[in-house]
Amino acid sequence: MAVASTSLASQLSAQFSGLRRSSPKLDHSQPQTLFQHVHSHIRLSSSRKGCRGVVSMAGSGKFFVGGNWKCNGTKDTISKLVSDLNSAKLEADVDVVVAPPFVYIDQVKNTLTDRIEISAQNSWVGKGGAFTGEISVEQLKDIGCKWVILGHSERRHVIGEVDQFIGKKAAYALTEGLGVIACIGEKLEEREAGKTFDVCFQQLKAFADAVPSWENVVIAYEPVWAIGTGKVASPAQAQEVHAAVRDWLKKNISAEVASKTRIIYGGSVNGGNSAELAKQEDIDGFLVGGASLKGPEFATIINSVTSKKVAA
Repeated sequence: MAVASTSLASQLSAQFSGLRRSSPKLDHSQPQTLFQHVHSHIRLSSSRKGCRGVVSMAGSGKFFVGGNWKCNGTKDTISKLVSDLNSAKLEADVDVVVAPPFVYIDQVKNTLTDRIEISAQNSWVGKGGAFTGEISVEQLKDIGCKWVILGHSERRHVIGEVDQFIGKKAAYALTEGLGVIACIGEKLEEREAGKTFDVCFQQLKAFADAVPSWENVVIAYEPVWAIGTGKVASPAQAQEVHAAVRDWLKKNISAEVASKTRIIYGGSVNGGNSAELAKQEDIDGFLVGGASLKGPEFATIINSVTSKKVAA
């Protein structure tokens, strides 16, 4: 699906000042490790003094919460986590997905409640074959996966995957029937340089140029500086970017896609901050890292959907 070529730079800089400023084209130098971009002291500010008064979902889709277990767990700890999730009381109006490490997907699929769907953390760009170490979409479907996470910052900045390659992965997964959790987000220095929107829109465009449809795509905005650092975007900062992403979809794809596509937030989400984040109009759920390894806390985040209501 091609994207309209009209630039949104001048329009959006006025609406969302502080995150985007006039700047040269992005630096496409070789990816560096994630850890080079996480600083121990981060001072961030949002130029907007407040968000929209209504805190219902701007999108029309069901609240969505994903748990990315990353490269964590053993058979025993995952059995305990699955047991905790099976016994948790979860709000009904939420789509819940967990992404175990590849080697434990079958274990989780066979023991986890059907209330929660299974995602992979990555997939190969095409049909399987002589690709050592890779996992194909066909194999993921064969063991019961419904979703795959693509474009995560650790794949981009640690492994070195580039936008166009990620877009091709997403296109193949969607064509073969897997839903895609499409990750976007800026590094610390990109935010400080006012390039947040430049980076996010460039990453979005790579998905848009490749995917056959947006029907089974969930966008996850995950600022790199907030992933696993304990730093979290304020509700206003997250809402500002989510609103801009929805506006980009409306202007470059269609109003229908902008409304139906869920835009979730990730980056040190936990049981203590999820309720306030969930109140924001354009935050349609979460992609959770470390906190998803703790069953009761992950349940609290899932149930933060109760905060998603119209302000009195």
